[in-house]
Amino acid sequence: MEFDLEIFKTQGVKLNYYYVCKRKLWLFDKGISMEHNSDRVLQGKVVHENSYTRANTKEVLIDNMIKIDILDKDYVKEVKISSKMEESDRKQLLYYLYYLKALGINKKGTINYVKEKKVEEIELTPQDEMEIEAALIDIKSILKKDKPPGAIKAPYCKKCAYYEFCYVKEEE
Repeated sequence: MEFDLEIFKTQGVKLNYYYVCKRKLWLFDKGISMEHNSDRVLQGKVVHENSYTRANTKEVLIDNMIKIDILDKDYVKEVKISSKMEESDRKQLLYYLYYLKALGINKKGTINYVKEKKVEEIELTPQDEMEIEAALIDIKSILKKDKPPGAIKAPYCKKCAYYEFCYVKEEE
């Protein structure tokens, strides 16, 4: 059976959150957004706005679903501050390549880690396509639930915009 992207497509940020924290994904989907309180998120926006200023095609919104940082003739480019969340960054870019391929546009990708002055080139493989499809199916399942998944207690939680939401203790 062929995978129907139209049924499972989602925003790129949600796919990124899926790999970071499924609880964050669920909360974000329900409109519970804590990013406006996060210095880290603000820092990312500033870095993004001030990086690659000569790029002609920045912030390309496709189908009101995915927002590509930079799009040029050959590459889809994602701009990130650092490689601390490398797996989720990579999966997000692979999703963009997958999405574009479904539209008949084949490109390679790069993740540009500004702080580290590092560029990672990414190409979509058939294995990546299967992983993206499995993630999209799981995302849809998670978002249908009445309650958020439990907190994961990962080392990076303390820097997350949702930290207080997840770990606040009620006074007795």
